[in-house]
Amino acid sequence: MKKIALFADVQNIYYTCRQVHQRQFNYRELWSRVSREGDIVHANAYAIARDDDQQKKFQSALKHIGFNVKLKPYIQRKDGSAKGDWDVGITIDVMEAAPTVDHVVLLSGDGDFALLLKKIIDTYGVTTEVHGVRDLTARSLIEASTNFYPIESGLLL
Repeated sequence: MKKIALFADVQNIYYTCRQVHQRQFNYRELWSRVSREGDIVHANAYAIARDDDQQKKFQSALKHIGFNVKLKPYIQRKDGSAKGDWDVGITIDVMEAAPTVDHVVLLSGDGDFALLLKKIIDTYGVTTEVHGVRDLTARSLIEASTNFYPIESGLLL
């Protein structure tokens, strides 16, 4: 059975689904689809830690599905902007998992991950798939992945 690692960039998917579809992403449906392809041996969801009951409920739901939820503190800058992306953490985890799996699934539209996908394909011979909102997914990421699946109504709540 194919070994699969699944990595979800929660912030990216939340905002892109909201902007384009005005709906939430269905993580349970994604899990169901991916698990039909093989055995999910790693599954991380990367989010920002905010002291908010709705966020805690969402994170609990992700854990119930099977994700290991990784949280990074929410940092509010003096100018009012916020910081809290997980690009480096996701990259490290993907690089650590890639030698032990056959297939890597990335849930993000962030073009910064294109080089990462090229590297793990070339180095470890894994196949990759990206799920992202088509209009907001970087062309470089789509081209770097083995398969790209646009997030459409079947993966939305």
